[in-house]
Amino acid sequence: MTERSKPGYPATLGVLLAGGLARRMGGGDKPLKTVGGRTILDRVVERLAPQCDGLIVNANGDPDRFGFLGFPVVADDVPGFAGPLAGILAALDWTAAHRPDIAWVLSVATDAPFLPRDLVSRLHIARQEAGVPLACAQSGEQTHPVIGLWRVDLRADLRHALVVEDMRKIDRWTARHGVAAALWPLVPYDPFFNANTPEDLAEADAIALRHHDA
Repeated sequence: MTERSKPGYPATLGVLLAGGLARRMGGGDKPLKTVGGRTILDRVVERLAPQCDGLIVNANGDPDRFGFLGFPVVADDVPGFAGPLAGILAALDWTAAHRPDIAWVLSVATDAPFLPRDLVSRLHIARQEAGVPLACAQSGEQTHPVIGLWRVDLRADLRHALVVEDMRKIDRWTARHGVAAALWPLVPYDPFFNANTPEDLAEADAIALRHHDA
């Protein structure tokens, strides 16, 4: 197994969680909304690609709408829109089947246009220092469970939690195994700002303009 291909931390596959229903945005795909003239998805890819050993998209429905990216598009196999844990499980299963050299998966929300460029390294440092198998991002007092680091070999336990226990809340499952938080400051802006509404998109445009495209 390859221990690492990026300096300083083990090989890590990135999954872009794009399976949400975007009700507060009026429907459609939130990742394809624009901030500062670029789609949120383009911003996420530009930040994550240098940090990861490959990217995949988790999305339900017609996969062709993300075909322009050139990344594998993986759908949930847990029925009923089971939430982000189902997308994370799909990514862990895909990695085990197609990239057995990789033991770690990073999940990110695709409505967050300003993700840190040191996200993967700092999450690995946090879980190593805490001696736990999972890590998530935190800004200020707010944790972001969906932006996290997952061990591929925990996928059977996650499937059991989703299918047998009907578990949907990320925090409940991560608490079972141990999760560390990597902390980022809220200034000059929250790097995990997420655009859920048209008003959020306007605020993200202002952040991008104020901080020279952030």
